[in-house]
Amino acid sequence: MKKIMCLLLAVIMAFGSMTVFAAEKGETSLKFRGVDVSSYFAEKNSGVVYRDFSGKALDDDGFFELLKNCGVNSVRVRIWNNPYDSDGNGYGGGNCDIENACKIGSVAAKHNISVFADFHLSDFWCDPEKQKVPKEWQNYSVSEKSDAVYNFVYTGLNKLIDSGAVVKMVQVGNEINNGMCGETDFANVCKLLKSGFSAVQAVDKNILRAVHFTNPEKNGYEWYAGQLDKNGVDYEVFASSYYPYWHGTTQNLTTQLSKVAEKYGKYVLAAETSYPFTSEDSDFFGNTVSGADSGMPYPVNAEGQTQAVSAVFDAVGNVGKKGLGVFYWEPAWITVGTNSYEENLAKWEKFGSGWESSFAGSYCDDGAKYFGGSSWDNQAMFDKNGNPLQSLNVFGNYADVKLGDVDLDGDVTVKDATLVQKDIVKLETLTDFQKKAADINSDGAISVTDATDIQKIVVNLK
Repeated sequence: MKKIMCLLLAVIMAFGSMTVFAAEKGETSLKFRGVDVSSYFAEKNSGVVYRDFSGKALDDDGFFELLKNCGVNSVRVRIWNNPYDSDGNGYGGGNCDIENACKIGSVAAKHNISVFADFHLSDFWCDPEKQKVPKEWQNYSVSEKSDAVYNFVYTGLNKLIDSGAVVKMVQVGNEINNGMCGETDFANVCKLLKSGFSAVQAVDKNILRAVHFTNPEKNGYEWYAGQLDKNGVDYEVFASSYYPYWHGTTQNLTTQLSKVAEKYGKYVLAAETSYPFTSEDSDFFGNTVSGADSGMPYPVNAEGQTQAVSAVFDAVGNVGKKGLGVFYWEPAWITVGTNSYEENLAKWEKFGSGWESSFAGSYCDDGAKYFGGSSWDNQAMFDKNGNPLQSLNVFGNYADVKLGDVDLDGDVTVKDATLVQKDIVKLETLTDFQKKAADINSDGAISVTDATDIQKIVVNLK
């Protein structure tokens, strides 16, 4: 071992950081392999500690480096207009304003992770049943809303970019099957979409523009795409939510997305998916899907979670060249504590780390009667103690691999060989994706031979 480390030092001094070209593109690679981590900073502010596969506690940089090392290359962040009451108390759900998005985006960028910005155009959660107009826009006409949407998206997107975030895609509206921003007439929804997408174009014409719908099992995507086309909405990506316990088969997901891709020439994407790894509730607040429900299509464990996510990646990939990728929804939204409901509630209310705070009652039509904690902790990709599950490695299965680039920075250097050595002697724990890059001789094991082969790549001997 001592001789090998000495050789590494000698190579560093002699050759520095020479690189090799990327390996050929894998057949299963997809452009976007993402996660929605909108609640991350609310969780951290509540005292949550995330760890890597060796059990080491992670700071913010360490967390996003872990995501990158598992094959994640993009983060989706939801953006609400003003998720606070008149006294400045947050509505919860991560208190996801533009400042929160900027904070996430700026850290992610340091680890070569891009941003998929999700402008809900509301002050709180949006889905087919809830599309409430922001407080400040309540009395606006459609024309006034159109101007407001343009200004909000334009200003917010510029703030994101100025923060250092690398924005690759922008979504205007969230699950807009039945309306958006208080509008239920689809022609009016289209006017607002056109305004929001015009703002994106004004900022950067290279940013992809996405619409987002759900319920593929109802077989209505071709109709929605037709209405968008009829109303002259210019966009590139048709995105779908897909939760396997609600939304039918992955085969049907492929069918519905393929119709849009083939008839209208749009790229397609799974913007949200998830699956439970346990039926345990760890934060004293009930979960949306218990995991004990009948008819769950995969085992309720980490392996079942991997199977579920893989099936969605495959479904999007089966669309062909128009299939862009998959985003897992809130893999880090775990419990903020395990002692009592009362202790957790104090954190949910103070930091916005629960599904909804009591302060949202002044805005929500139901008066926030269901306020409380995370209803998603059993669908996270971290356990209740912040340890990553093996399912987090699934993203790397759909990424190109560059042999020798163990730290995934785009270059092959002596640092990569050093990481292999540290993994061998248990000073580091490589992720599955990193192991794919480290296994130079393709024997399925990480060994000194691989470290030596990386050294040879660096000095152009291999």
